[in-house]
Amino acid sequence: MGRSFCFNKLYMTRQQLKNLMLPIAMVGGAALYPWMHYAQPLSPYLIFVMLFITYCKLDFRHLRVTRFQWHLLAVQLLMSALAYVVFLWNHTVAEGVFICVFIPTATAAPVITAMLGGSIASVATYSLLGNLVTAILGPLVLAAIGDAQYTFIQSFLMILAKVAPLLVGPILLALIVRTVFPKFHKTIQTHQSLSFYIWAVALFIIVGCCVSFTIRNYVPGSELTMVLLALGALLVCVAQFKVGRRIGGIYGDKVAGGQGLAQKNTVLAVWLAMAYMTPIASIAPAAYIAWQNIINSWQIMRHKERP
Repeated sequence: MGRSFCFNKLYMTRQQLKNLMLPIAMVGGAALYPWMHYAQPLSPYLIFVMLFITYCKLDFRHLRVTRFQWHLLAVQLLMSALAYVVFLWNHTVAEGVFICVFIPTATAAPVITAMLGGSIASVATYSLLGNLVTAILGPLVLAAIGDAQYTFIQSFLMILAKVAPLLVGPILLALIVRTVFPKFHKTIQTHQSLSFYIWAVALFIIVGCCVSFTIRNYVPGSELTMVLLALGALLVCVAQFKVGRRIGGIYGDKVAGGQGLAQKNTVLAVWLAMAYMTPIASIAPAAYIAWQNIINSWQIMRHKERP
């Protein structure tokens, strides 16, 4: 009985530590931001590995565009236009908030969806669709509201170059491993929890880079604009999670709806803002990184605490 008590106590301690890993990663990354530029190159590789692990669990026959994805896409485009109009009283803020809604789903969204028990296939499909639509519409829309520095073809190819490796690479690798190394594929399928620990490391780096980016791009006298950009990003982040979950509820998957609409490819957003908009507008997607990861961390902790 004493041994059983000790085991249960140890298990509880490990579980509690696991629940605290994401908040610790975010606080640690923010505190150590001056050194994050050394670790930043690791982020794409960590996300690639997470996606590969997650896609090993995916049945690729379920990767098909349905009314669910079209519904999310229509709402995303409508909300981005609405966000721009609502904040048009300050053009810089309007640009920053717009890009936080317009950009496509993050490549890592299927990983978080899997952790929360949602449909990986639904979010993966929407991520592919959204990134393709952004590559096509992005150059046109951003040229209209911002300061275009590139032609349509240049912008299209640059956006594809930034998103294609993390979109397609893990899927192809998972397919190859399933065909050529079925035993290894089976092993990865049964070790999905690895994604959680890799995500904690990635989150540590991402949040640190977010803080570092904001400090490096500080412009004296722009404090109010920066605060408005951060608050605007928070507003649309919460709104997209709520609206996405409501749409997901219609199709029987609130998790996929929320993650599909609200978890954004913020690295792409920062680049687009820097390339096409007033540079300080990039503070909005940088802040969005923190907001979406705080919400996701809270959701993951709540999900793991459920019996």
